[in-house]
Amino acid sequence: MELNSLRPAPGAKRPRKRIGRGPGSGTGKTAGRGHKGQKSRSGFSHRFGFEGGQMPLVRRIPKRGFTNIFRVERQIVHLGDLEDAFDDGANVTLQALADKGLIRAGRGPVKVLADGELKKKLTVQAHGFSQSARATIEACGGSCEVVAS
Repeated sequence: MELNSLRPAPGAKRPRKRIGRGPGSGTGKTAGRGHKGQKSRSGFSHRFGFEGGQMPLVRRIPKRGFTNIFRVERQIVHLGDLEDAFDDGANVTLQALADKGLIRAGRGPVKVLADGELKKKLTVQAHGFSQSARATIEACGGSCEVVAS
């Protein structure tokens, strides 16, 4: 095989459809746009959500509540996950959590919650701890370190 003999697979490249080139082409006369109407005219475009003058769906449905733009989306880590992922006496940093796949790095603050059992002594670094998670970690002889956001 030589570079000059390379060819695309048969049927992989098709010729460009040339519209409006007479009746023999199959796309002559109306050029594939149907007959009359707004969409058949040159320069036609409509904005997103336009429904031809009918009241658009986004304006028909009722609006309730609001979205708090200052909401902080926290990543949750459970004590049961720490029990499974780390050995006794381990130093649990944010990077270690990301390496184990428990959080995604750079995706917001991490909070440790007390779901599951913990029987290992761990030094855990996170942005926040629930009171019961802190109590459980310290009862096992570990420590909780709050890191700045």
